[in-house]
Amino acid sequence: MADLRSLLSNNGFKGVKTYIQSGNVIFERDDDASDSESKAFLEVTIKTHFGFDVPVLVKSVSDLQIIIENNPFSNKEDLESNRIYFVMLFGLPENGLLTSFKKENYPNESWELVDDCLYLSCKNGYGNAKLNNNLVERKLKVGATTRNYRTLMKLLEMGTTN
Repeated sequence: MADLRSLLSNNGFKGVKTYIQSGNVIFERDDDASDSESKAFLEVTIKTHFGFDVPVLVKSVSDLQIIIENNPFSNKEDLESNRIYFVMLFGLPENGLLTSFKKENYPNESWELVDDCLYLSCKNGYGNAKLNNNLVERKLKVGATTRNYRTLMKLLEMGTTN
């Protein structure tokens, strides 16, 4: 993560901060680059420097706030006990795939899709969940990355403080 921070700092990103070892990066850009332009630039920069492809998802602080506000699973105990997850999709799934996915049953797990975030409630924890990031990607044919509530809140905090 230190190498990633350095790489981004040396390539026009300001205030670069990383959180845990899963590629969470907070940054500012001086230019008016869109999220899609930042995504493309990050993917090329990482590929050029490290030599491998990494799917990148760019979310603004306001995007994170909206994701948290739209959470249909707001039981405080579930949030604090790491039973609620946010599966952020890299695009919207096709309607037919989503319709088929809705017909599937995962005991002790429930989900709701709001915009490009699939909110996931895992009564027995994510480690025991059948409905995980890989399954979502496979069933909906769209890339995804999953974070828990604590991580999203920490990223939001990091993005709103200097």
